Amino acid sequence: MIKARQIGITALLIATFVISACSVNKLPEATTRASLTSNVNDYQYLIGPGDNLTIFVWRNPEISGNFVVRPDGKVTTSLVEDIEVAGRTPTMLARQLEEQLSTYINNPRVTVSVGRFNGPFSEQVRVIGEATNPKAINYTQNMTLLDLMIAVGGLTEFASGNNAKLVRVVDGKQTTFEIKVEDLIKDGDIRENVDMLPGDIVIIPEAWF
Repeated sequence: MIKARQIGITALLIATFVISACSVNKLPEATTRASLTSNVNDYQYLIGPGDNLTIFVWRNPEISGNFVVRPDGKVTTSLVEDIEVAGRTPTMLARQLEEQLSTYINNPRVTVSVGRFNGPFSEQVRVIGEATNPKAINYTQNMTLLDLMIAVGGLTEFASGNNAKLVRVVDGKQTTFEIKVEDLIKDGDIRENVDMLPGDIVIIPEAWF
């Protein structure tokens, strides 16, 4: 009788676990953010959290200065608070500041320069899976797949490099392309080298032996 009761309790616990597992809510898919750079010959650096900005307002040194972009993508100046700067080019930001400062200054002229580049996460190039050192890398103009694989140390011995995928945002949608990383870096087939774009994700699966 006791044994039957124990079996019944165990079955009830298993059923409860299965029902709970089935009722778990699914999180929405990550937001897709397209880069301003859709052509390798027209790269535009976008400001991101952690960047150091030098904002120079001509003939107004008292409101010029150096600013660090906050994690929320904003900076605060002496005249304008909480300016959204992340995701803009330095030139775009300069024109925006000129418009906002025109309330206080007659015909302001602003120059923005960037130091300690980080850029938005959406602009970084990521390598995951069977790379020696998978990581996110700040995009650099004219970066290729070969440059990227050198930066992550190549493939592990367990990698299935010729089954790798490149995920890229095209026309606002994530599109997957097949790439042959192993032919490129182990066989030296330079025909498999491709241009990278900001926001690209390279996925390298493990080989099945």
